[in-house]
Amino acid sequence: MTMTVTEKILAKAAGMRHVQPGDNIWVGVDILLTHDVCGPGTIGVFEREFGAKARVWNRDKVVIIPDHYIFTADEKAHRNVDTLRTFVKEQGLPNFYDPGTPSYKGVCHVALPEGGHVRPGEVIFGTDSHTCTHGALGAFASGIGNTDAGFILGTGKLLIKVPKTMRFRVNGVVPDYVMAKDIILRIIGDIGFDGASYCAMEFTGPAIHQLSIEERMTICNMAIEAGGKNGIIEADEKTFAYVRARTDKPFEAVYGDPDAHVESERVYDAATLEPCVAEPHVPSNYALCRERTDVQLDRAYIGSCTGGKITDFIAAARLLNGHTVRIPTFLVPATAEVAEALFTEQVGGKSLVQLFADAGCEEIAPPSCAACLGGPLDTYGRTHGNEAVISTTNRNFLGRMGSKQSRIYLASPLSVAASAITGHITDPREFM
Repeated sequence: MTMTVTEKILAKAAGMRHVQPGDNIWVGVDILLTHDVCGPGTIGVFEREFGAKARVWNRDKVVIIPDHYIFTADEKAHRNVDTLRTFVKEQGLPNFYDPGTPSYKGVCHVALPEGGHVRPGEVIFGTDSHTCTHGALGAFASGIGNTDAGFILGTGKLLIKVPKTMRFRVNGVVPDYVMAKDIILRIIGDIGFDGASYCAMEFTGPAIHQLSIEERMTICNMAIEAGGKNGIIEADEKTFAYVRARTDKPFEAVYGDPDAHVESERVYDAATLEPCVAEPHVPSNYALCRERTDVQLDRAYIGSCTGGKITDFIAAARLLNGHTVRIPTFLVPATAEVAEALFTEQVGGKSLVQLFADAGCEEIAPPSCAACLGGPLDTYGRTHGNEAVISTTNRNFLGRMGSKQSRIYLASPLSVAASAITGHITDPREFM
């Protein structure tokens, strides 16, 4: 029988020849990811169920990346990181990226592939809903809770239900004013915030494979915003080049059968896509930028796992070059690697750091999740009142960036940059 790429990866991980949607199967896990918010809880479950002196199932397959609440004076946040440090030392875990040390990487969903921990055909679970990001490299990747993660720590396995597959095919060539964020917001707007509940969202077509790996990460990152179990894009030569530049570990890419049954298929023409926003307070509130120019803004924000990659900053810099922002514009690189690249990458003969400074942007913050999840009161870029914010982040829930009175509009780096220049929601085509 034929299978989709998600079904084939799960069948392989379960040691089975065939699986189908609805099957409950035990899968072997290639990577378990956790961070400072959920890591302590995961450790607590593991030690309670397996014993205080139990050893994790595989030291090399556990990756711990503190990233959410790390640049803060909050004592409870510090305690969480200390809990991780103690566990890492006791277990002798090699893949720990400790804040305040040269090993620190940044936001886990960008740091994990940067560190060579994401490989095609593998199974990745993480204690964060945006673990689905890693499907951009042809892996099965999904967020889980602390209880499941604690069980994986002890056994290396997890019982899951095989999801149905919804396929999204994007044909044609992506216009230069459209970014991956515009594509995924259009899809979520069409199907709704629960339109893909517990489904594999498979993205394919010429326009998808035209995208860089980082842009593909943006698309898969937001699969959870439609309720998806995972987002996935089959591996190609771009994938192989990205992975091989970061690890020499072997991997085997997995591909679905062309005639495999899918629950549904939607087809888009890339030429018809336009710059857009998701209006408050859910990512499915789709609207075109050119139809929302009456929305006045108080601040702009470029950062997070969704919009803080180097390609995101390059796109914003190209549009900002020669202009000055009218509203406070916050910049938070996703990782240390991205932060370093801001000094070396150039647009118009200027480094990105210099260009952003000339445009009047705020001082660049250290790599972290920062205001994307609100955080402690001293979190960089956190909203503090009745503000309208346009942001490259992935969620615009009530209070997501701090204040419950703030209104968050999600958009691409191009649209955020254009809007920062004018002070209202703006279609980037006005400056291109």
